[in-house]
Amino acid sequence: MIDNPQSIYEKMREQGYSRRDFLRFCSYIAAAAGINATGLSTVVKALETKPRPPVIWLHYQECTCCSESFIRASHPVVADIILDKISLDYSELLQAAAGVQAEEVLSETIKKYRGQYLMTVEGSIPTNNGGVYCTIAGRTSLDRVKEIAEGAKAIIAWGSCASWGCVQSANPNPTGATPVHKIITNKPIIRVPGCPPIADVMAGVIVYLLAFDRLPELDHFGRPMSFYSKRVHDSCYRRPYYDAGLFVESFDDGSAKKGHCLYKTGCKGPVTYNSCGIIRWNNGVSYCIQSGHPCIGCTEENFWNNEPFYQHLSSFPGFGIETTADTIGATVGGIAVAGIAAHAIATNIRKRKTIGENASHNAHDDNDTKPADKQEGGE
Repeated sequence: MIDNPQSIYEKMREQGYSRRDFLRFCSYIAAAAGINATGLSTVVKALETKPRPPVIWLHYQECTCCSESFIRASHPVVADIILDKISLDYSELLQAAAGVQAEEVLSETIKKYRGQYLMTVEGSIPTNNGGVYCTIAGRTSLDRVKEIAEGAKAIIAWGSCASWGCVQSANPNPTGATPVHKIITNKPIIRVPGCPPIADVMAGVIVYLLAFDRLPELDHFGRPMSFYSKRVHDSCYRRPYYDAGLFVESFDDGSAKKGHCLYKTGCKGPVTYNSCGIIRWNNGVSYCIQSGHPCIGCTEENFWNNEPFYQHLSSFPGFGIETTADTIGATVGGIAVAGIAAHAIATNIRKRKTIGENASHNAHDDNDTKPADKQEGGE
């Protein structure tokens, strides 16, 4: 723990970063956090002058994928500065201290920075049988999370485990795995779901809290609107194929090789809110759909129990999900869609006919030396 924490700018200068590097970082992180140009000066001033916030980073029932994602952020300064240069006083995964030494640091941070520290939680908290299924330093995670939350300024629930309970709370949920917001009800909580969340999203949330000293705008689930206001479907590069009714039927068919829409193989992109198709992972290289796998909806509540990963809401391809995704579930999907089927079927037939004619012309071109326009002109 650091008695007199420096600002992020001071720490960057100490490590050899220039003023230009710092301003570039501010611009990058502001954009990632959804802060427009008028708010950039506020970010710069905050990172220049405000002490780095004390952070207690807790781990419960989870696989540490959130931390793994964070330390592999696409922007090198995120991992090098944010994770290391926030005053990360306690982290069960990353701290060098162990045993009594680690617990003393935790206790001192809670006392010295009461009402000031940021509490972040990775993993669900077991509640059955008094919470005995996850114990740390001889105490249950249930007891610890309540005690540490009491003095926290705000809480961030990293990932779908802390936000929703994730697979640990899947039926029949023998440990009583529970998300943070169902245990702590008297503190502001930001949920950053995903399995894992995108690293730049995690960094953006922390910087927003530091720069503006308030929670970002949240949706009705408590997720930052900057990152969770649009469906994966809306930014998917395969969306034109969805609209045209061209779908992958199985993972090894011709449509899969052509990169057609994965809706019929279970893609939950139309009902999943996240920035996957915009920010992406691994230095912005790819995300699940781009890798050829349908979205499983990992940012949404109960995604592990909703339905099989490779099946989806009953719907006419190309239109049904647009009217049903946010209001109905799989059970009533077919009924709701039936009422608007006549209009959509006609639209899809026209699209398929046009696509089929174009494909036919292209195939004919391969076997004929005449340009397509001349062939049509002679018909």
